[in-house]
Amino acid sequence: MGDRRRRWGSTRETVRADRWFALLTMTRVLGTAVAVLLLVSHRVTRHDVPLAALTLVWSGVTLVAFGRSERLRAAPAAWAVDLLAALALVLASGDWRSPFYIYALTTLVLPATALGARAAMAWGTAFSVLYAVVAMLTRQVPSDTLANTIRLETLATHLFVPLLVTLALAYSSGLLARLRTARAESERLALEAERRRIAWELHDSAKQRVHAAHLMLSALEHRVGDPERELVDGALAELRGATADMETSVAELRIPLDGRPVDELLRRRAAELELAGDARIEVHGTLPPLPPLVAAHTYRIAAEALTNAVRHASCGTIHVELSTAPGGGGAVVVADDGVGIPDPPPAGGHGLRSMRGRAETIGARLHIGPAPGGHGTRVALALPTPGGSP
Repeated sequence: MGDRRRRWGSTRETVRADRWFALLTMTRVLGTAVAVLLLVSHRVTRHDVPLAALTLVWSGVTLVAFGRSERLRAAPAAWAVDLLAALALVLASGDWRSPFYIYALTTLVLPATALGARAAMAWGTAFSVLYAVVAMLTRQVPSDTLANTIRLETLATHLFVPLLVTLALAYSSGLLARLRTARAESERLALEAERRRIAWELHDSAKQRVHAAHLMLSALEHRVGDPERELVDGALAELRGATADMETSVAELRIPLDGRPVDELLRRRAAELELAGDARIEVHGTLPPLPPLVAAHTYRIAAEALTNAVRHASCGTIHVELSTAPGGGGAVVVADDGVGIPDPPPAGGHGLRSMRGRAETIGARLHIGPAPGGHGTRVALALPTPGGSP
């Protein structure tokens, strides 16, 4: 019972994440319903009930199999088996004007949307040729079909509809791919412009003010007594730390991701922090390719979590786990074995607010709390699936 629920659960998740599989599911259910209804309401063959049952079983099997396996959804061999099974149902119905015609058309959804335009049209042409062969094998094509206008139009419609369906789906798939590329480029340019603007403002305004405050306090350092000198020394140390943090932020803002994988950047940042601190940092796994905006915020959130752990957690080890979700989304978990954090965590300073704001911007879920067992802190980021929710 539990395995069955997991199988159907995986299929439902794929329907939400993969729009083309959602289209296959809707059209396959519709085609199955039409075929079964016609078989039940009219006597089509001498074995209508077994044929209806076989159709229901095959539809369920194919939808669950395609829903659970992304590799299967992209496999031409699986498409071919599905196509041949649908044409076999047409042949079993004994007439090319079959209740299974709509059902057979649903087998074009995956190849038409996964292949390029030319390959998709070749697949649609192969479908029409095979359908013509099945029509001949049913022996329901009268010899005078070419001379009878109505019969010829009916046959031509059955043969050319698959080509129209394939062309429409292939064009839509290509158009959506171009729109995704344009959107990603637009996000990249907007992100780069905003990053440069912030870097300029930090460097030309905030950093200069901090530097001026440091100079003024330095001038007072030898003019105050011992009780006040401790406060001045502390303020100077904080200003030096703020200047260093600002320089790091400016450097990171001026260096774009440039399409590099987030996991590669996190490994590089972990190596830098490992040299600067006493904690050992381990990074495992990979993330899927992410849109520029999502990649930038994901990296900043994870880098902030690493920096906080190194500076404030007094930890010995930091584990970073990167993974890919079934629907195409990703997850980042940063966990340390340090002093820990209350649950729920405090409102926090700018760092925690920034992390939450970044997660909200990209539609991700962020959880900050104690690590399992109550020792240390765990930061978990669940990224949204492409076109869906996390």
